[in-house]
Amino acid sequence: MNSIGTTPYELVYGLDVVLPLEVTMRSNRLAKHLDIPIDKYSEALSIEMQDLEGKRIVAFNHLVAQKKKVERSYNKKVKSKLFSKGELVWKTILPVGFKSPEYGKWFPDWDGPFKIHMVLRGGAYHLASLEDEPHRRIINGKYLKKYYPTIWECMSSYT
Repeated sequence: MNSIGTTPYELVYGLDVVLPLEVTMRSNRLAKHLDIPIDKYSEALSIEMQDLEGKRIVAFNHLVAQKKKVERSYNKKVKSKLFSKGELVWKTILPVGFKSPEYGKWFPDWDGPFKIHMVLRGGAYHLASLEDEPHRRIINGKYLKKYYPTIWECMSSYT
């Protein structure tokens, strides 16, 4: 038996599997089935087959509940980032963890700034350069962070 409350074999065939050892050793479960007359056994088997759809529905509901539990657990740790069209963002340099031997530890982690060209479903974004040239690839929002100009950029705009 597993986390869905029944065995996969039982969900497919309506009955639990009988192991060869149970036949030779004549287990209590098998002895109970052998003592039932054939007509009663076939009637019980047909009732089991009718109940099979209900067992499948219950197993499916268990599976859905488990997936929702895992989703809630995962989403507790996820910090959603929402950006709007035209907003300036930094993009992480992919693949994450790649370091150029040329720069060593001084290799930059973020590239940009870029403009949000288009907001897509599921936290995906289409970026464009500052000159409004769209990028070919779409990027997940978890690889972006909001762009804040440095103090030097702010000061140079006043002069």
